[in-house]
Formats: sequence, structure tokens, C-alpha cells
Amino acid sequence: MTTILAVEVHDVRFPTSDSADGSDAINRGDYSATYVELRTDGPHVGAGFTFTNGRGNEITVAAVKALSRHVDGKTLEEIVAAPVAFWRSLSADAQLRWLGPEKGVIHMATGALVNAVWDLRAKVEGKPLWRLLAEMPTAELVASIDFHHITDAITPDEAAAILDKGRTGLDERLAEIARDGFPSYTTSVGWLGYPDEKVRALSRAAFAEGWRAVKMKVGGPIEDDVRRARIIREEVGPDTRLMMDANQVWDVDEAIENMARLAEFDPYWIEEPTHADDVLGHARIQRAVAPIRVATGEVAANRVIFKQLLQAEAIGVMQIDACRVGGVNEVLAEIVMAAKFGVPICPHAGGVGLCEYVQHLAIFDYLRVSTSLTGRMVEYVDHLHEHFVDPVSTREGRYLVPERPGYSAEMKPESVADYSFPDGPIWSARLADGVDA
Repeated sequence: MTTILAVEVHDVRFPTSDSADGSDAINRGDYSATYVELRTDGPHVGAGFTFTNGRGNEITVAAVKALSRHVDGKTLEEIVAAPVAFWRSLSADAQLRWLGPEKGVIHMATGALVNAVWDLRAKVEGKPLWRLLAEMPTAELVASIDFHHITDAITPDEAAAILDKGRTGLDERLAEIARDGFPSYTTSVGWLGYPDEKVRALSRAAFAEGWRAVKMKVGGPIEDDVRRARIIREEVGPDTRLMMDANQVWDVDEAIENMARLAEFDPYWIEEPTHADDVLGHARIQRAVAPIRVATGEVAANRVIFKQLLQAEAIGVMQIDACRVGGVNEVLAEIVMAAKFGVPICPHAGGVGLCEYVQHLAIFDYLRVSTSLTGRMVEYVDHLHEHFVDPVSTREGRYLVPERPGYSAEMKPESVADYSFPDGPIWSARLADGVDA
């Protein structure tokens, strides 16, 4: 038996705004993590986090502390025995739910705690999370999903049928990705704050390193977007997939008009073309810009938003996020829904540790749910991996399969200490120098 004795939470921030890493049409901040450690009476520590953009990370830290009463003192075995009841204790806390419900800071804090529990479970069982999920009995996977509010899109029986079918050929698929890796694309070439010469140099370098799918940020002045798209296309050639990401900055009509201008560069998808909650707006854009795909999901609040996007045929690519929603349990719901509706999953990554997280989810989706690599890629951003005990590894534009037990969420103790806000040495020095936090 493994008992959780304490929940520790850390405000960890990296000053990425200095170099414009992560800059887009709306955001320019300091990539940060509300980092959770579950201390136990055994040898393992469960690690999880949610990702933020700097200021406000203290709010998600406070939310984790407010929810930790549902985790502290629990045994791993009682959580595993009643996974939906545990998940609802966090997502439907009788008082804190009012601050969502099932969205925003409270839900992100829920995800940090839930993911830490799954990391702990995978470590205890001696498996990387993707393997733990891929080998799990169908009944146990279905029992981990809260189907409340989504049974009009997928039922437990439908989910079970998808997962049962996914057992066929699992060993062959595993051998394939163990040999070849998992398809990926890089966003590191095209942050909006980069000057043209840096965009050109990074695009050229990415192509030379074997990347055959790259993404750029759009949403500035349209002439700038056109110019930068031309630079990238010149460097990566006509056969490389080029994705575009507007980070919600456009109105619906503006998105349609701007994509008409950008269509000459053969974009594979346009990501977040308008407000994240505008399901019908996404559907209208998708009809107008086809065959360019609309992709979204990195800030989709919960499984119910994804349900509507799928039902409205508003997206051609579903971008699950590992910690915007309520952790692994809710992501499982989203993965099986996508499979039923025939929409490929390309997880959102980058940030702090999101690449580490979502590789497990994408691999599970391929091995046990979708069973196809067609149109499927994991985002890769070459930032901050050095702060993790089990960082992602890539080769020629493909993720290599992680083998270490857990969810790859554990941060190095020295990184947590150095970048803790506001008292870690990195931030103490910056704040003493008058740098705005």
C-alpha cells in the first residue's frame, strides 16, 4: 500500500520573455509551472504540473493548495479503486466548483494533481505512463473516464468497443514506433517575436535536422504573416508540412479573409483561428477554408467543449492538452471521442514540460485507440527540456519512445530551487535588478 503523506507545490518560472521564445499574436511571457510533488510513505514521489505563462502562476499554486485536501492522506490503492469518484472530488468540489465549473484555474489545478497521481501510479507499477495505459484492461480504462455530460457523443459501451478493437496489432504498432519513433513537428522556427533573419536561419536548420513538418505563428499584420510564410516555405521546400497558428487573435470573418491570403503557402492547418470557446465560429471557418484543416484544443476548457467541436464538425485536427483539462482521466475521454468521430489527435506541446507529458498520450492513442499514424504528429518545441529528469528525445523529426517509469513530469530538484518564484536565486537577482516579473 502507498499512502500520500504530503502535497508540496512550487511556483517555478523561467524568464523566456527575454528572448521572445514562445511569443505569438497574444502571448509573450515567462513559461512557468505550478509543480506538484506527492510525498509518500514509499520510495516514489508523484510529480505533476500545470503550465502557465508567468504572472498568475501564484493563483494556480493557491488552487492546488485549496484542492490538496482531496489527495493528502489518500492511498494510491483507494484512488485506483474508484478513479471517477476521486476525479470528481477535485473537479466537482462542492465549493470550489463554483469558480469554474470544470474550467480555468481550478480545473488546471485539478489536472496538476491528477497527473501527479498517474505519475505516482506508473512509477509504482514500474512502467512509463503510455505503457501502463496501453496495457490496461478495457474495463479499467472505461472506468477511469467520467462520461457525465458526454454520453450524447460517446457511451461507455462505444468507448469499450474502440479500446477492445485497439488490442489487435498492438505489439506490431509498438515495435514500429520503438524502431522509427513517433511523428512530430517543430514550432521553434516561427515565433512571432523573432526577426526575419532568425526565422530563416531556424527554418533552414530544422530542415537540415530532418524536420518535415514545421509551424509558424500568424496574427500580426497580414503582410508580415505573408512575408514570414514565404521565408519559411522557401527554406523548407514545397513538400514539408507548414502549419499556422493564430492563437485566437482573429474574428471569424477576419480568419477567413486572412487564410485566403495565406492559402498560397499551402498550410496544412490553421490553429486557433478565433476565440477558443466559439464552436460555431470554428465550424464556419472550417467550411470556408477547406481543404485547409482547422485545429484547436490547447485552451479548450474540458471534454464538453471538445464534444461540441466534434459534433459541429468544426475541426479537422484535435489538439488535446495534457494539463489545461483535468488530467489523464479527462484526456482519455477526449481521445476516445476523437476516435469515434474520426478526427486525428495532434497534441499541443511546448511550454514547460508539455512535450514530456503529451508524448505518452499520443503514443497511447496510436497503440490502443486510433491505431493509425495518418495525420498524427506531436508538437515539439526545443525549450526547457534540460530541467526534467526524463526529458524528451528526438531523432530526425520524430519522438523516441520514453522508457523510464512515470509520466516524464519530474523536474530536477536544482531547477525547482533555482527558478522558484520569488525567492530562488534566478528571480531574487532579477527582482533586485528591477526586472518586471
